[in-house]
Amino acid sequence: MDFGQVEAFAQVANTHSFSRAAEALQLTQPSITARIQTLERELGEELFERGSRGVRLTDAGSAFLPYVERLLQTLQEGRDAVGDVKNVQAGSLRLGSAPTISTYVLPRILNAFCRQYPGVDVVIRTGRSEQVMNMLLADEVQVGLVRSLTNSDVETIDLYEDEIVLAAPPEHIFSKYGRATVNEAAAEPIVLFDRGSSYYGLINNFFRQAGVIPNVAMELDSLEATKRMVEEGLGIALVPLVTIERELEAGTLVRVDLEDAEPIKRPISLIHRRHRKRPRTVQAFIDTMAKIYPNGRG
Repeated sequence: MDFGQVEAFAQVANTHSFSRAAEALQLTQPSITARIQTLERELGEELFERGSRGVRLTDAGSAFLPYVERLLQTLQEGRDAVGDVKNVQAGSLRLGSAPTISTYVLPRILNAFCRQYPGVDVVIRTGRSEQVMNMLLADEVQVGLVRSLTNSDVETIDLYEDEIVLAAPPEHIFSKYGRATVNEAAAEPIVLFDRGSSYYGLINNFFRQAGVIPNVAMELDSLEATKRMVEEGLGIALVPLVTIERELEAGTLVRVDLEDAEPIKRPISLIHRRHRKRPRTVQAFIDTMAKIYPNGRG
């Protein structure tokens, strides 16, 4: 029994005519007859009776028809499902992201992506950039958002510059003028965060290259806690600009320019496997990122 046989059976049953069934399926009438006869031999029962008023189902045909209709409906639903995947209306996206990106940047990205592709299931795994790279190479995720890393098996698309800025509470003397020197900043109580992160090394290298030793007041393992400490006047902190946008708007933190230092920046990138056929969901996500970050460099 094959699909052509059951499709011919359903058409004859619905049109009550071998000739009309042949026309609907764009086949010859002998082809329809041959398919029905083969099906009847396999089932061991006649399915149709021919009369002066056309063709009608036998009792066996009537019993068989509901199952054929369910089969054809299921196959159509399968075709529709494949079409949804083809048109990125279904499927899944496994995404890896560094913690700061997943907390402060990714929600806006996924808002745009999910509005355009509401049928795609998104699974997010968070880890440090090196961990996300390893997830990608192990095929645990399909695409990653990380600080820029290099690997011969990975294609990198730079999205935006992650800028590190000095944040102070509104009542701090730095906030009054909106600027300070590196030496002045190093002399103030400084709150550092997440010793294991790349930010920690980046900030320490910044002061080392400036030839000063920072007055570290405390170290925390949470960026959110670091911001709260600064808001309470317990020190100042160098933090990613994207993480304090709400506080700057609310006036609970103030950005202070370091007037004798170059801006601290590094690229944030999208990574995916090189020389691999991209699933449609991955390509759709890359296309979404290109719209959000049109100046990104691949």
